[in-house]
Amino acid sequence: MTSGSDRAAYLKAKQFMLSREPAGHLAVRLLIPARLQPHILAGYAFASFTDDLCDRGTVAERTRRYAGWAEQVRTALDTGTARHPLLRAFLHTAEARELPRSWVDSYLVGAEIDLDFAGFTTEDDYQAYIDTLTWPFLMITSGLSVPGGGSQAFADSCRLLADACQRTDFLTDLAEDLGEGRLYLPTDDLEKHGVTRSDLERGRDLPGVRSLLSATAATAHATLREATRIIDELPEEQRPLTRFVILLHDHRLRRATAMGSAVTRRPVRDNPIECLRILAQAHRPGLAIPALATNAH
Repeated sequence: MTSGSDRAAYLKAKQFMLSREPAGHLAVRLLIPARLQPHILAGYAFASFTDDLCDRGTVAERTRRYAGWAEQVRTALDTGTARHPLLRAFLHTAEARELPRSWVDSYLVGAEIDLDFAGFTTEDDYQAYIDTLTWPFLMITSGLSVPGGGSQAFADSCRLLADACQRTDFLTDLAEDLGEGRLYLPTDDLEKHGVTRSDLERGRDLPGVRSLLSATAATAHATLREATRIIDELPEEQRPLTRFVILLHDHRLRRATAMGSAVTRRPVRDNPIECLRILAQAHRPGLAIPALATNAH
């Protein structure tokens, strides 16, 4: 049973997500049973707030601000109390849904990577990023769908989904990231296709750039298709939101593929009409995603 202060904290989490991710908030409201909506929103609000702290300001500002927040979170986990409303809502949710603390601790450590991100050299570097940061993020958000964090098979499927969604995001946000001085594609991949960072920063429409982006989309999409197995590991009432997440990233990969080298010059934006179709489709049983037809030329 929640207290008045807990209800106020959940309201703050809802308002935060409505402001930060209105489309995501709408998807939760439409696709998740009412009794679970506060928990899902609380998980996303906590993780998103933490992520924002790592992205804004100078490296020194981010590092100082994040250190204070991480200490506050660990103290809250130790004591079971928190003053910050987003943290208080998350604490209550973590207890109610029996979320293993190990995922929260892992995420707090992993989030430090983004304080002064230096880029990836190899695919192994990227996969370590997924293990350390993206996978824990998914487990303290989507993992709340299953009490106790679910089985190891469920966690492994979440790991696949984390990989697919993260690589998709790196591709669709490529132009914005480059504009802020960050490159999330492994430099080994650039070299394999004969591409330099300058080629991407200048938005050059070269065969190598097109083949690099096409290969990145194809890898993300293959992982996304494999990750569809997670649907069968969820309770029926939890499946629509995860279907929506998978279908939305499929939509984004198809738009990125159609744009070709233009993704280096402008971010990939969702088609609102298509998003409404995906919301409707998410309610339907089953999930089949056709192969992605890439074109590197």
